Amino acid sequence: MPRKLSLAILTAVSALTVAGSVLTTLPAAAEPIQDQYCLQGRRWGYPGNCQFSSYQQCMATADGTDAYCGINPMYAFAAQPRRNPHRHTYRY
Repeated sequence: MPRKLSLAILTAVSALTVAGSVLTTLPAAAEPIQDQYCLQGRRWGYPGNCQFSSYQQCMATADGTDAYCGINPMYAFAAQPRRNPHRHTYRY
């Protein structure tokens, strides 16, 4: 009986460990990207103050100053996924 009990406990602990690791590796819900827009201008330089998740947030901060808002260069110039070069396209 003790061997069956210890095997059951080991199985339960293993299952909980696997379930816990799966839950911690799942991606978070779609949250806005915190640094997608940058406040740019003489005072902030380039790329500027990149802490804004929306263009409206950035423009509200830039209001009344000589600054402007732009897309964070890290996202604007990121490598775009390419089409599969081995995929055949058929013409009719």
